[in-house]
Amino acid sequence: MFPTWIHSVLEGCYIHHIVHNGGLYKKPFNEAFEETPMLVAVLTYVGYGVLTLFGYLRDFLRQWKIEKCQNATEREEQKDFVPLYQDFENFYTRNLYMRIRDSWNRPICSVPGAKVDMMERVSHDYNWTFMYTGRVIKDIINMGSYNYLGFAQNTGACQEAAAKVLSQYGAGVCSTRQEMGNLDKHEELEKLIARFLGVESAMAYGMGFATNSMNIPALVGKGCLILSDELNHASLVLGARLSGATIRIFKHNNMQSLEKLLKDAIVHGQPRTRRPWKKILILVEGIYSMEGSIVRLPEVIALKKKYKSYLYLDEAHSIGALGPSGRGVVEYFGLSPEDVDVMMGTFTKSFGAAGGYIGGKKMVQLLVSLSIVKHVEGEKPNRTSLWL
Repeated sequence: MFPTWIHSVLEGCYIHHIVHNGGLYKKPFNEAFEETPMLVAVLTYVGYGVLTLFGYLRDFLRQWKIEKCQNATEREEQKDFVPLYQDFENFYTRNLYMRIRDSWNRPICSVPGAKVDMMERVSHDYNWTFMYTGRVIKDIINMGSYNYLGFAQNTGACQEAAAKVLSQYGAGVCSTRQEMGNLDKHEELEKLIARFLGVESAMAYGMGFATNSMNIPALVGKGCLILSDELNHASLVLGARLSGATIRIFKHNNMQSLEKLLKDAIVHGQPRTRRPWKKILILVEGIYSMEGSIVRLPEVIALKKKYKSYLYLDEAHSIGALGPSGRGVVEYFGLSPEDVDVMMGTFTKSFGAAGGYIGGKKMVQLLVSLSIVKHVEGEKPNRTSLWL
């Protein structure tokens, strides 16, 4: 279950907020990325090519028992089973990844602040195993943590609030909220989330990934269309696939590609029957985690209104990180939260905790709740044709 003290973090972030009328964005949308130098790209590919060639050579030597095989191998009685890994994936792991493994998976022995402490380790068998020297390397610059705002520190107001709530409520309730796991802090948290986002209602969940993968099937199903950005997170992709809806992909942040799909969906309708789609849902992220690009939200909202579709916005990386008061990409562009049908986010990035949430109009929350209850009771969920 998600920690019951996140409400204290959000309470500290709450500032009175006046939203602006959502419409076409008047300011120019400038987006630039640093291009990889050609020399660096060429040397990287050449390096991987050389490692691959030597990997095939070493596999040949291992096959003839000239070189000792360090990796785990299947027993003879398991040869007829489907292999756990694809052949090239296994090849990459033992011949390429092992050579550069010491660059990752470093053991950290401090909180994930701006600087971290790491335990020193050495390997005497080319990174197959490691030994710890007992020495701690201090003040390493942290460039890989989701603790954007420093809330995961072990000192300060967040730590004190967490300790106080944990001593009173414990770390979890060991039960679903439909049974005996609904606490007053859960409801307080959801009301605070809704107030923070500027929406009517919100629901909190124990896992950010599951917030996407389990709620999208509750919102759309067979006869619905999902338009998904090609660089969407795996949780959105899984949720779209589990929903049973038809999925079509548009180019990353390309509004011409999205509008073409919307036009085709309106003109042609469902395949074979040509009936209108029950719902058209656009899936986008606030900040795309791998690229760092920001969604062109004003244009997405304009297209959503023009073609009478719905918008699902994943703010896992943008909530707390964008906007004057950390309310995410909607505040960053000065838009109204009412223009986004489903606002999803997580507590695992900026807020340094665990879990996720969805926010929007009360009808959306009611639809999700009914679908969850019917799933628990073993019934087939009956999704309403309208949310709003």
